[in-house]
Amino acid sequence: MKKTKTKLTGISLLLAIAMTVMSACGANGNNAANSGAQPTTSSSTETASPSAETTPASEEPTPETQDEGTLTVYLNDFDDIIGPMFEAATGHKINLVKGNGAEIMSRIQAEKGNPHWDVVWLDAMPTVYGMGEDNQLLTDWVPDNAAKLKDTYQAYVPANKSFYPTGAHAAGIIVYNTNAYTADQAPNSWDDFAKPEFKSAVGMADPAIAAPAFPFVARFFSEKQLDGGKTFFDSLFANGLKVYPKNPNVAAALSSGEIKAAALQESNAYGLVNSGEPIGIIWPEDGAPASVRVAAIQKNTKNPNAAKAFVNFLLDPATQQQLIDQGDESYFEPSVPGVNPKADRAADANLVAADAAWAFEHEAEIKQWFADKAVK
Repeated sequence: MKKTKTKLTGISLLLAIAMTVMSACGANGNNAANSGAQPTTSSSTETASPSAETTPASEEPTPETQDEGTLTVYLNDFDDIIGPMFEAATGHKINLVKGNGAEIMSRIQAEKGNPHWDVVWLDAMPTVYGMGEDNQLLTDWVPDNAAKLKDTYQAYVPANKSFYPTGAHAAGIIVYNTNAYTADQAPNSWDDFAKPEFKSAVGMADPAIAAPAFPFVARFFSEKQLDGGKTFFDSLFANGLKVYPKNPNVAAALSSGEIKAAALQESNAYGLVNSGEPIGIIWPEDGAPASVRVAAIQKNTKNPNAAKAFVNFLLDPATQQQLIDQGDESYFEPSVPGVNPKADRAADANLVAADAAWAFEHEAEIKQWFADKAVK
């Protein structure tokens, strides 16, 4: 009896092993049921090729890209209100790192191997264009609000869509001290700055330091080409043109009487008038060189959602109106329709901008030439 029982147990063991093997090779539906997974469709029970044994990654739902921290924006040293405005409107946290054009670009260059910024918003279209050419910027992305851009500003968007213009202001308009000149006596065109009656009386900001000053000189160089631009500024230097680090320095020299006329960025010019300084403003008929303010996203940003939201926010008419109504840099031409400029800003203000690609190509040469010639 013991011998028979031992034999039956062995047969049972073989049968159990066989059933286990058959179960392991059985239908997927049974496995799914036992594992709690969703049943497969009938087609998935068909014989599949080796490449189809696992679900392709493209068919798996992918989570939305998550931001890793606080959005960091590098920008010119004004418009502090943009931070609270953006946070209130979107809920994204933002860190503003401010400085003049040279300071911001020096910081970006120093961090090139490990950028600490997500967005740059700067009065330096040619320089930012160059960053796009250097593969530092997110390209081929179109914000929803880009469709609202005026035709003039649509034309500023580069082919690779690496930045978007949020407005423009006069990098320089003609201003004069009314204690020194009447409106008839003051210079009324850029060429007037070279006249003998304005000898050593005119000042401007340094294009190597002040963000708007390079777009100012670039307009003359691009319009007249390199040799013509050098000839034009040579005539001003020969007449005693004074160069100051930034536009506020130019404004101070004008108020004190150190100079009597200047090419001055427009917010600084209107700021002097509004503060009661004896300053007159002239918009030249042939146009004021424009500084186009642009926003661009760092290509490897770790906060892509907030970065895109910020650029789109800057292109919103309501945002631009609030910047005009309440911002420090409130004198500018909006890049989208439906926004009212400052009431005292000249209705016939004519802005003319240098081509960004041309200006970037010649930026280093122009700045070096200017630095060698300028009397500071």
